[in-house]
Amino acid sequence: MNVLFLTLGKVNSIHEPGIYNDLLCEFAENGHKVYIVSPVEKRENKKTELCVEDGVTILHQEIDNIQKVNNIIKKGIATVTVGSKFKSGIKKYFSNVKFDLVLYATPPITFLGVVRYLKKRNNAFCYLMLKDIFPQNSVDLGMMSKSGVGGQIYNYFRRKEIKLYEISDEIGCMSPKNVEYVLNHNKIDSKKVELSPNSIRPKDLSIDENMRLKMRQKYGIPTDKTVFVYGGNLGKPQGVDFIIDCLKKQYSDEVFFFIVGNGTEYNKLNEFFKKQSPKNAMLMEKLPREEYDSLVSACDVGLIFLDKRFTIPNYPSRLLAYLQAKLPVLACTDVNSDIGQTITENGFGWWCESKNADDFVKTVATATKTDLKQYGKIGYDYLVDNFNTAKQYETIMSAVGGK
Repeated sequence: MNVLFLTLGKVNSIHEPGIYNDLLCEFAENGHKVYIVSPVEKRENKKTELCVEDGVTILHQEIDNIQKVNNIIKKGIATVTVGSKFKSGIKKYFSNVKFDLVLYATPPITFLGVVRYLKKRNNAFCYLMLKDIFPQNSVDLGMMSKSGVGGQIYNYFRRKEIKLYEISDEIGCMSPKNVEYVLNHNKIDSKKVELSPNSIRPKDLSIDENMRLKMRQKYGIPTDKTVFVYGGNLGKPQGVDFIIDCLKKQYSDEVFFFIVGNGTEYNKLNEFFKKQSPKNAMLMEKLPREEYDSLVSACDVGLIFLDKRFTIPNYPSRLLAYLQAKLPVLACTDVNSDIGQTITENGFGWWCESKNADDFVKTVATATKTDLKQYGKIGYDYLVDNFNTAKQYETIMSAVGGK
């Protein structure tokens, strides 16, 4: 089959590990011809470019700036025009390619026009990997309104969302609660909605004690404390104000918090560190992937944060990075996400609601009294059995073959 993947994520190399690249490698190694359309934002000062890597064709399509943009109007305009820019690129560079399967992901609704075009042009099977439920996620965080002028914007995107669900032949959701939410809030045939969780090609990224000691010493992380690490985006969805509240209430000499990442809310967190200089916490900007992986593995517990206001069931993919490092996980989220349920019911971590910092402190205390290595081993085994791209590949191929 000729497989086309549409993404707003940046794909520099097919061999960079991640939930999408790993899946596409699975397709390529099973004999499929893989094509990718990935954005190049104007801030990068690069033009549209076509390249081929190990048989995989990647179109780097120039678009307006869309990631980490604080101005909601500019971000909205850029978002609206992505689909048409992708469509133009496909017409120019892939005019002679008949696509059998089209995969598309976060955030999906901007791809309605190009998906419709490919479905009509090639009679392609269209598979939506649903990662963000937009625009409701923006409403939850107060970035969009359902009334007034904002309501018109919301309704525009909501109509796009509904149409994309309609045109998709299959919708793969990250978790059981995602499946439930999509079916309860849309008129969709339940037969076209299935569980297709975030998945990777699992690698044991744990490190031995000597390496753990070296990594901690290199970055000035205490070697005699239980280290809780958060790595990833620091934006509105993570509820940075609550993270700050949690850090303010941590007085235990037994724990240390290491936060590494960037995003639209990074400066807010950075200001807190500059003013308060917490003795049991450290903040660092984004690191190169290999260095980050080693540093995470040198810690003891992985942290996940989600804003308490969410009504949609988010399921952060950073969970997979922690499990690969054989770290147990503490998730502090809204009540609608079922990631905490996955973690606690399967015995590799803890959950608390992201609205009371005292509850977080108590949960941290509970974690420090646990056999962390055993929890980490259980989590890694769960990763191999449930979040494996080989399994996700079979799920998608089964959907394609069943239509």
